[in-house]
Amino acid sequence: MQLNQQSVQALDLLCKTNPTAADLYHNSRAVLIFPNIIKAGMVFGGAYGEGELLRGSKIDGYYNSVTGSWGLQAGAQSYGYIVFLMNRSAVTYIHDTQGLEIGVGPTVVVVDQGVAKNLSTSTLKDDAYAFIFNQQGLMAGVSIEGTKISRINP
Repeated sequence: MQLNQQSVQALDLLCKTNPTAADLYHNSRAVLIFPNIIKAGMVFGGAYGEGELLRGSKIDGYYNSVTGSWGLQAGAQSYGYIVFLMNRSAVTYIHDTQGLEIGVGPTVVVVDQGVAKNLSTSTLKDDAYAFIFNQQGLMAGVSIEGTKISRINP
């Protein structure tokens, strides 16, 4: 399946180019991978993409990512993001609720360069860590706050 191939490639590339992501991957219980999110807006905007949940090397479900926004914005862009689920309660939450809303439920830390400098396997204490990557397009910045992740049937 093409989504699985894109997801594995995205995870591979992130881990090869970011040692913090590689450490998180090796210590995580599961990984939500969204290799390609499309965002567009003109005052009101939205973003959508599909991904999968991996536990080890096995696919544990397919999910979509939906974000709505409003405010000063114009343009379009694409990006991907990966969420490393670090403990059993975060994985259980996703299974029990059939998804996740970033900012509600388990604590999700968006890892930027500043956070990455202070993060090590001995300081991991949050439920999940997210990396945004491969930004392309004409809009400034990406936020996944308020993103709704829902289980879908492939």
